Amino acid sequence: MVFVAVALDDSAEDVAEFATDIDLPVLLDRHHVLSETLAVSNVPTVVWVDEADRIVVPNWVAFSNDLFTDFHGMKSGPALDAIRGWVTRGDVPEELAVDPATIGDLSADEEAARLWFRLAVHLRDLGDDEGASQRFARAGALAPFDFTIRRAAMPLVGDDPFGQPFFDLYGQWEGAGSPYHGIRPAQPN
Repeated sequence: MVFVAVALDDSAEDVAEFATDIDLPVLLDRHHVLSETLAVSNVPTVVWVDEADRIVVPNWVAFSNDLFTDFHGMKSGPALDAIRGWVTRGDVPEELAVDPATIGDLSADEEAARLWFRLAVHLRDLGDDEGASQRFARAGALAPFDFTIRRAAMPLVGDDPFGQPFFDLYGQWEGAGSPYHGIRPAQPN
């Protein structure tokens, strides 16, 4: 069994402080290929993939610790217990035993948003901050609650992904009913 973390950040330096003192590989997916392939629109997201490369449990929220429990209200224990049960006994909790096909693909707008996001990153890398900003805004308009692009864009346009712009986005997301592209409830009981 291998556990791999995938960061959707812009650079290894952005991830370094969060990868300190963990003993699993941390991959950098700057272009969000994995999140697009697995239809991930919210982070953190956990996907269980077996030895035959089959998705056992599609996208669901799980936290490795309780650092932000006061903010989001989710304890890490039940998710970690579920993961341990799968690793040690092959158990999949009933609420997570979902056919991955029922999660569905990204919508046409979400796919377009991913393309606009990629173009924005490319323009930013070329030094065209104005052009990048316009494309980031277009991506956000097409997929307003896709945290993988909305929050990822924040530091790229000078906003703090842990600051007020994030809290504003989170409040809008909650006001829209907390849409999540994956299994609900977010963690097993």
